[in-house]
Amino acid sequence: MPRQFLKRYMPKVHDLERHRGLGILGKRLFDPELWHLNRQCVSAAFAVGLFVTWLPIPAQMLVAGGLAMVLRCNLPVSVALVWISNPVTQPALLLFAYQLGNWLLGEPAEVMAFQVSWEWFRVRLGQIWAPLLLGSVVSGVVSGFLGWAGMQLFWRWHVVQRWERRRNVRKLRAIMVAKREEEALNEAQKHDENAQ
Repeated sequence: MPRQFLKRYMPKVHDLERHRGLGILGKRLFDPELWHLNRQCVSAAFAVGLFVTWLPIPAQMLVAGGLAMVLRCNLPVSVALVWISNPVTQPALLLFAYQLGNWLLGEPAEVMAFQVSWEWFRVRLGQIWAPLLLGSVVSGVVSGFLGWAGMQLFWRWHVVQRWERRRNVRKLRAIMVAKREEEALNEAQKHDENAQ
């Protein structure tokens, strides 16, 4: 499943090579190592994508892509996982990270009314940056590790299930072949008995 499922939804490298806008990234973007679908590459991509998801920064996709290139893990998976943090989910993620950071720093978490204005950010950023950054990094590291470990375990489980299925199919084929041979032997014995 993991490989077949991911192959179905991943963009094709040769299609991306023809895209003129991506030419500025150079040949490194099309390095085959960044498109491999094996347990190590995908697990590392989960770690990268889930870590970057928690970072309170703009252009998370670019950061995830850059980290994927540096760590040589699957680029599309790491970039796609960043979309866990989207305009709908990001406020909840940031609030959780802020409260976690306050808890880790031993400070009370104050819930403040949010306003979309430059003035609000200018005034409040000095108060919230440390707990927000700490909570985001800790959440990113923990979720990245859990994503890596979960994908390792899931991939291994899936491979074991496929081996088990193959073994069962082989056993079934062997039983069917033995049954056919037995039927052929019985048929031959009946034919011999009738001939006598």
